[in-house]
Amino acid sequence: MDFGSGLGRAVPLAVLAGKAQSACDSTRYQLSFAETNVRSADRIPFIGNFGASVNLSVNISRMKSRLVAILCSWILLSSFSFAADNPDFTVKKLAEGVYAAVSGDGSKAGSNAGFIIGNNAVLVVDTFEDVAPAKELLAEIRKVTNLPVKFVVNTHYHLDHTGGNAVFAQAGATIVAQRNLPGWLHTENLKFFGPNPKPEAKARVEALVPPDLVYTKAVDIYLGSRVVHVRYMLGHTGGDSVVEIPDANVVFGGDLVWQKHLPNLIDATTDAWIKSLDTLLQEHPTATFVSGHGDVATPQDVRDFHDYLIFLRDAVAKAQAEGKSGQQVVDAVLPQLQEKYGSWGFFKAFSTRNILQTAAELKGEKKVPVPAEQSGN
Repeated sequence: MDFGSGLGRAVPLAVLAGKAQSACDSTRYQLSFAETNVRSADRIPFIGNFGASVNLSVNISRMKSRLVAILCSWILLSSFSFAADNPDFTVKKLAEGVYAAVSGDGSKAGSNAGFIIGNNAVLVVDTFEDVAPAKELLAEIRKVTNLPVKFVVNTHYHLDHTGGNAVFAQAGATIVAQRNLPGWLHTENLKFFGPNPKPEAKARVEALVPPDLVYTKAVDIYLGSRVVHVRYMLGHTGGDSVVEIPDANVVFGGDLVWQKHLPNLIDATTDAWIKSLDTLLQEHPTATFVSGHGDVATPQDVRDFHDYLIFLRDAVAKAQAEGKSGQQVVDAVLPQLQEKYGSWGFFKAFSTRNILQTAAELKGEKKVPVPAEQSGN
């Protein structure tokens, strides 16, 4: 596999029984709710126990679909998962009731996650790459609180952030994501297994549990008296969510924020990404940021990552302006990146690809996932 932190490493997959695979040919359901498109003080509350009404537009293809999807995920994903004696990540308390789960490079967790505790419920941000570390995350939550895990927010569709959805769905959580995510979850994730994914890889992707609720621009989730803002921002993919906890001054950036790590640009539009980071820094100048990869980030870390994207674009554009293309651009830009960012994580894995993908983007030749409504589906 080759996503955010996969770096091409192999993930063991067990041979899947025929009955288990046939169960995954099941349907799923999605609930679409009326969301607020505002970012100001008149934001409309979404979910909570304050009696606020929410206009739900429900499209249920089969009432049993969620149960089937969860069961399918557990059968398929558990077949190649194993639990470690200790969690494959470090839990860090960032504020009262706000915790980051930070994983190392090459870990089974595959990315960072976290959880937010309110008065009456818990919200989890991302679910790691696999069922095993997701179970470990749930166990860590239970060490802190017995409140129900009512919500999961997937910051984007990539497998290393959605692979453990089944664990929390089975625990009763409602999975929330930006509305573009469901259309890509079971299709675009296949590319991380190479041009010809094996049947077991296809089954793994098909088994991923999709969101129950989707939003377009913004949504507020209430955990009792604690409000969590979920906002759509462009850059890493076309369906990125940022999770803000105003009373704690903490922002979960998902893969819009990489702390001293080169990013995966496979789905990226770097010009929009830079603007999103500008917005984050303007709106949260003193916040603690939970990155998608790397450690917990400071505003300066976010600024450094922002500047990396600018440096990369400028260096590639300069090489192209000099008539260089292909490997010539790599040869011109790579030494510059090495000098300035060679100590960052994932440099060896992503530096050349960052250059080539940015070159394609600047030439207007890069292909990125298109939302279903734009592709005509």
